[in-house]
Amino acid sequence: MSKVKVASFGMSIDGFSAGPRQSLDDPLGVGGARLMQWFFPTRTFQQMHGKGGGETGVDDDFAARGFANVGAWILGRNMFGPIRGPWPDESWKGWWGDLPPYHVPVFVLTHHARSPIEMQGGTTFHFITDGIHAALEAAQRAAGDRDVRIGGGADTVRQYLRAGLVDEVHLALSPALLGQGESLLSGIDLTGLGFQCTEHVASRQALHVILSR
Repeated sequence: MSKVKVASFGMSIDGFSAGPRQSLDDPLGVGGARLMQWFFPTRTFQQMHGKGGGETGVDDDFAARGFANVGAWILGRNMFGPIRGPWPDESWKGWWGDLPPYHVPVFVLTHHARSPIEMQGGTTFHFITDGIHAALEAAQRAAGDRDVRIGGGADTVRQYLRAGLVDEVHLALSPALLGQGESLLSGIDLTGLGFQCTEHVASRQALHVILSR
């Protein structure tokens, strides 16, 4: 049975999943890259960018699991790019160049309409202006019997959690303090939503926690 998942989602000890002041130089906000230091060296990440090698082990196992059986993604506007407000033109096509790592349809939440963008490798970005439920319905149609992954950012994940639409969450807790940024679980009652911790595994770089309901 297909699920709606959040996977490989970095979080600091003080509860932030992105730093402040996102920009071209800091896609995850200032200091936010520290939350993904467990992910960058993995074989999965290296293969995503057309490279060989990379580390195996616990971190790579969880990174690979995050891509397994995913038939569609949902991203918030800020996960697609740092541009705010109406699209100034059609030039921005995401952080990832001509070959994004998704290889399936991706549905981007936005208040400003834009035509779909077909990229190399099977990724097509669709821009959804009707809210989180419309995006999920479109993603589930595209995914068929495969899973839908909510890619972020933190505010998008919170919206889907509050609506009771997420089945599983994988958090990678990094030994880092950000002090400020995007809080992931502020105001979220995970117990009230029916979640419990079903798996936890530590690596040198992160504590991997699976929450299921």
